[in-house]
Amino acid sequence: MELHVKGSLATLMLFVCITAHAQWQERSEWGAIFESAEVEGTIAVLDQRGGNSRYWAHNVERAGRRYMPASTFKVPHALFALDAGVVRDEFQVFEWDGEKRWLDAWNRDQDLRSSMRNSVVWVYQHFARQIGEAREREYLVKVDYGNADPSGGVDTFWLDGNLKISAIEQIEFLRRLHFNELPFKVEHQRLVKDLMINEAGHEWTREWILRAKTGWQARVEPNVGWWVGWVEWPDGPVFFALNIDMPFGSKDAPKRTRIAREVLRSIGALEE
Repeated sequence: MELHVKGSLATLMLFVCITAHAQWQERSEWGAIFESAEVEGTIAVLDQRGGNSRYWAHNVERAGRRYMPASTFKVPHALFALDAGVVRDEFQVFEWDGEKRWLDAWNRDQDLRSSMRNSVVWVYQHFARQIGEAREREYLVKVDYGNADPSGGVDTFWLDGNLKISAIEQIEFLRRLHFNELPFKVEHQRLVKDLMINEAGHEWTREWILRAKTGWQARVEPNVGWWVGWVEWPDGPVFFALNIDMPFGSKDAPKRTRIAREVLRSIGALEE
């Protein structure tokens, strides 16, 4: 009986996985963009302009594969910290501890906005220690974030611990954030979205906003780089989640945004 139940559960999970991936259409022409950059990776794009939903990806199989989120986790983590009361608002100052770190921008007092913009790891490690592993797990399950596993170090589980998420799952999380559908106060979701703004512009008077976050999983070989977010247009958002192998570390890091921008431009989702 137990074997039958386990077998049925495994079959159901496989069915759900196959069904979830079936809607994603391979865009083989995007492969040339990755080849030109000389990296292996994937990008998933959900285009909801015009009231329709189009699911596209380069390397659909990899788009469904989970990786550690690295600093892309700062987006949900900021929501957790706000909800838990670890941070009051965007103006609260977190004092630098005086320890010199590898980025100059990290070696100063921070607030929520600067820590998101400069991807300041020590601020979010402070949040994690204050929230604690048990509550982190509750939040992760609550928002259905990847494998929802914060084990492997309370202040490093998203960097070299056991938390993992796929590009496709990143898209769904971002979609819910965009529409204020996450189980948090709307004002908190709006604040985090404001923190994510990279740039804004217009095309023939059509205003657009790019909200995104990078990530760099530097504690594995090869390194893995992320860029996830969305472009807001008057007729709907275009969500994207890219991850690439970065065998040359910092030399490959700029390719994250370069590849994603070229893909988005190819479908008219970003200005030239």
